[in-house]
Amino acid sequence: MIDGPYFLLTALGVLGTGLVAGVFCAFSTFVMRGLADLPPAQGVAAMQAVNRAAVRPAFMLLFLGTAMLCVVVTVVTFVLWPEEGTAELLVGGVLYLAGSFGLTVVANIPRNEALARLDPDGPEAAAYWPEYVREWTLWNHVRALASAGAALAYLVALV
Repeated sequence: MIDGPYFLLTALGVLGTGLVAGVFCAFSTFVMRGLADLPPAQGVAAMQAVNRAAVRPAFMLLFLGTAMLCVVVTVVTFVLWPEEGTAELLVGGVLYLAGSFGLTVVANIPRNEALARLDPDGPEAAAYWPEYVREWTLWNHVRALASAGAALAYLVALV
C-alpha cells in the first residue's frame, strides 16, 4: 500500500482532480445550458464575465495546483515505481494532465479568447454564440470525465 508523503500526495490528487471534475461537471450539466437559454448578447456577456472571474486565485490555485501535483505524482511514480498502484497513478496523471489541463489549453481557452474579443451586442457574437456553446461544452464534457477518471484512478491506487 502507498504510505507516507506519497500517500498524502495521492490523497491530495484525489481531492484536487475530484474538485476540478465537479466544477467542470457543473458547467456541463447546468451552467452552459442556462447561458445557452439566454439571448445571445446576454449569454456572451455572462460567459465573458465568467471567464474573467475564472482566472482569479481560488480557481487557478485549484486547477494549476492540481496539475503541478499530478506532475509530481507522475514523476515520483516513475522514479519509485511502487509495487502497487503504479498503473493507476500513471493513468490518473495522464488523464488529468492531457484530458483536463491539456484540453483546457488547446480547446477551451482559444474559444474563450475568441469570445472575449467580441462585442456582446454585435452580429459576430450572435453568430458565434451557438457554435461556442456547442463546442466549448463538448470539450468541457471531456475535461469533466478526464478529471473524474483521474480522481478514480488515484483513489484506486490508494486502496
